[in-house]
Amino acid sequence: MNNNLAIYPGTFDPITLGHLDIIERSVSIFEEVIVAVGRNIGKQPLFSVEERTDMIEKTTAHLSNVRVSNFDGLIVDYAKKMNAKAMIRGLRAMSDFEFEFQMALVNRTLHPDLVQVFLMPHEAYTHLNSTIVREVSSFGGDISSFVTPYVAKVLLAKFHKKY
Repeated sequence: MNNNLAIYPGTFDPITLGHLDIIERSVSIFEEVIVAVGRNIGKQPLFSVEERTDMIEKTTAHLSNVRVSNFDGLIVDYAKKMNAKAMIRGLRAMSDFEFEFQMALVNRTLHPDLVQVFLMPHEAYTHLNSTIVREVSSFGGDISSFVTPYVAKVLLAKFHKKY
């Protein structure tokens, strides 16, 4: 395992400033961070994996030690394949903690050597999630304090095509 490699998995539909904050905190701890875009069979994403990967790459272009990838299946299997030492997860509220705690215990059972690292975003982003961003954007609301200008542009284009 690479003691300095961490994976930050998620759907990132789309990537928000809260996600970016977690990524920036992660790269100060780990030598390399893989932002892993998951295909979640339980979700109907607005953006394709390729579109989400593109948004993340553009959003994190200023970070030389971030790599963007995607995966299918269990994140612990992907972590083993990538020889990752740790998995990053963001915690915004107690409701996140309950879910993440359960998942961490499952992941520990499946991959005991994978360290679970929980990071809190800046308090300015604790209310933020991709669902809220998509909804506000779909109604033409101002999302400039939620996402980067590039992601805002992509969201507006996506919703403009739908209407």
